[in-house]
Amino acid sequence: MKTMPPEPQHILFDLDGTLIDSAPSILAGFGAVVERHGVTPRVPLDSRLIGPPLLPTLERITGIGDPDALKQMATTFKASYDNEGYRHTLVYPGIDAALRALAARAALYIVTNKRIHPTRQILDHLGWASLFAGAYAQDAFEPPLPSKAAVIGRVLATHGISPAAALYIGDRAEDGEAATANGLAFAWATWGYGVDLDLAPFIRPRTLAEPADFASLA
Repeated sequence: MKTMPPEPQHILFDLDGTLIDSAPSILAGFGAVVERHGVTPRVPLDSRLIGPPLLPTLERITGIGDPDALKQMATTFKASYDNEGYRHTLVYPGIDAALRALAARAALYIVTNKRIHPTRQILDHLGWASLFAGAYAQDAFEPPLPSKAAVIGRVLATHGISPAAALYIGDRAEDGEAATANGLAFAWATWGYGVDLDLAPFIRPRTLAEPADFASLA
């Protein structure tokens, strides 16, 4: 007889590609960068850029490694995204209802590579802030943490969460790796930006075909 995995008491979520489709607003911000700074993109400005932190992504787009130039470009991106762009964030169909149902049965958290300022703006804009026990990103700490795995570790420590009682939901391999590094089970949101993930290396992996599958998590 197959044993069902334990129901998690704490569920951590990636944001971009898991709860929201941020590609239109983020890619518009990258477009503003290349136009403002007169740069020819080295890679297509498409959804494959969504997920990693801002500065490494700008370096990938532009091929420029100079820290000062990248900071200037980041300022341009932030001016576009933080002032108006984030308002164009799209919510995947079914996510809002699924989150509200899940929040009644488990403690929810955001752990994202997005900067913490626009993360909080988006949660407020969507009316989601009260659904989460906390929202965390690398730059939510001083000094900033080096990786998503490190952020998850800090969240577990801050809230006294046992890894055995927690689950991380994301759409990319990095999300599964960050969860596994902290001993968390991982669930793959297949509607996001990840493609053909190999779930074998992850802890108690689950595949979510649609947001309604959140109902099976707690």
